[in-house]
Amino acid sequence: MSKDDDDTPDNEIKLILLGNSGVGKTNIINIVTGGKFNEDEKTTSSASFSVKNMVIEKKEYTINLWDTIGQEQFRQLTKIFYNNSKIVIFVYDITCKSSFDDLNYWTKDVEEQIGKNIIKGVVANKMDLYLKEEVKTEEGENFAESIGAHFLEYSAKTEGPTKFDEFLVELINEYLVFKKNNGGKGNISLTRESVIGKKKKKDCC
Repeated sequence: MSKDDDDTPDNEIKLILLGNSGVGKTNIINIVTGGKFNEDEKTTSSASFSVKNMVIEKKEYTINLWDTIGQEQFRQLTKIFYNNSKIVIFVYDITCKSSFDDLNYWTKDVEEQIGKNIIKGVVANKMDLYLKEEVKTEEGENFAESIGAHFLEYSAKTEGPTKFDEFLVELINEYLVFKKNNGGKGNISLTRESVIGKKKKKDCC
């Protein structure tokens, strides 16, 4: 899905989480990889990845979940880690409108670096703080639809890994289907219209 082919093993998938500092990317990864929620999680100062093994359609996959730096002064450095990403998940904090507004920056940056043909997800995090929300569900849904992305409302603090795992399976299945349709190549051809069309078809069944 990057502009260039890579030598990643067939059962290994690189997934990168993007979003402003403080939206909860690190805690999401902690929860879905078997760790614990950390109320005092420090701001990520360097990109890193955690490994999650998942069985999908009776085949085991290694998912490399990349946590990135969201601070504005380090955004140029974050771009280094985009290469060979198969799936991008954009994360915002529902209690922080600026983190949602800045998704426009993150999506544009991804498109400039690795193109539009990539599986995308949008996660509205910190749903446990819904009484303080600054971003309504409809806003998140509309944004996700506008970029051809899957949408999830989530709380890393209260919901545990199951809900996010199901979201990952949805994204990974999307990637695998289009990869298969492209002859098994990692650089699959995926358009916004094809994603939206598939989602609408699923919703009506």
